[in-house]
Amino acid sequence: MAVDAVRPYDELMEEIAKAGGSSLYLCYQCGVCTATCPWSEVRDGSLRKMLRLAQLGLGGLEGEFLWLCTTCKACQDRCPRGVEIPAVIRAGRSFVTGMGMEPDRLKTVRGHLSTAGNPWGGRPEDRTKWAEGLHVKPFKKGMEVLLFVGCTAAYDPRVRGVARALATVLKAAEVPFGILGHDEVCCGEPALSLGDAGLFETLARKNIETIQHRGAQKVVVISPHSFTAMRRDYPRLGATFEVEHYTQFLARLIDEDRLRFRAGEAATVTYQDPCYLGRHNGVYEEPRKVLESLPGISLVEMERTRQESLCCGGGGGRVFQETPPGERFSNLRVAQAERVGAAAVCTACPYCLLMLEDSSKTTARSPLAVQDVAEAVAAALQ
Repeated sequence: MAVDAVRPYDELMEEIAKAGGSSLYLCYQCGVCTATCPWSEVRDGSLRKMLRLAQLGLGGLEGEFLWLCTTCKACQDRCPRGVEIPAVIRAGRSFVTGMGMEPDRLKTVRGHLSTAGNPWGGRPEDRTKWAEGLHVKPFKKGMEVLLFVGCTAAYDPRVRGVARALATVLKAAEVPFGILGHDEVCCGEPALSLGDAGLFETLARKNIETIQHRGAQKVVVISPHSFTAMRRDYPRLGATFEVEHYTQFLARLIDEDRLRFRAGEAATVTYQDPCYLGRHNGVYEEPRKVLESLPGISLVEMERTRQESLCCGGGGGRVFQETPPGERFSNLRVAQAERVGAAAVCTACPYCLLMLEDSSKTTARSPLAVQDVAEAVAAALQ
């Protein structure tokens, strides 16, 4: 049946509810979601309209907004009825994806996830190229930490530097750690964001089996998207290991005085809260604590921070799609960083790093460096 066909209310809502979007029943069309959505900053919003059409059984899932949503969770946090809007979006996407009607770019991403185990189409044997020359070891039982690198840090040329920086920091702190190497596959979050719960479960179960077979008790992840999937969704599939984002782990290393920093030049830095680290998981203070521990760093806040932070535009599968230059949230964020006099923007998410760096190169009025927190820490080591 075509997506745009009129469907009985109960039938469409039942399908959305079964896919995890049952809270849509609570929506009473106040419009707070549309007003809160970052897309309202750059274009006319249509989230409220899409939700209402779905409620009435009149489709609504054929509109482009279903694939514009970054699942940043800003709407959900302000919803007076507690509608879990990102879950509703994923439910709608599962319905459309199940009929093979997602955008062509996302069909390619799903294909890569199925065949190569990562959304970028990289070869499994190239997953450890980021570590060349660093003598990073495979994880063995008894090591303190299993570092889950993630696909973007493994394959993207820019983000590989983040993985290298973090490995350097862990070595400097004398943390016994290892990686899964070629046995690591995508955490599955991209598949979940695109509405393919079955593919997510296949990838997640493979990681869970590998991690628990290796005997890892603590997993430290680079991407907040991996952090969210492993913390929220892996336990229901049988995962028993502890999961931390690397900024949480580094904050503890600093508390334990396991890192030594050299004197640094004065620099004014601002921090971009990744949606999946902040709003989705409540991790706001640890990245700031790490940055403020670096000699010479003066941390200034942009006009929207923590729960109110502006999305970079990369979540919810948007990093795999093209966004017109005039509609990039990251352009707005770069302008906000410049207004507070920052010489650099630090973040703790591969997607934020890529989006902000592109915008800095094309829209910044003066040189504005974009760094990951791990890179800033590595640069400050004695």
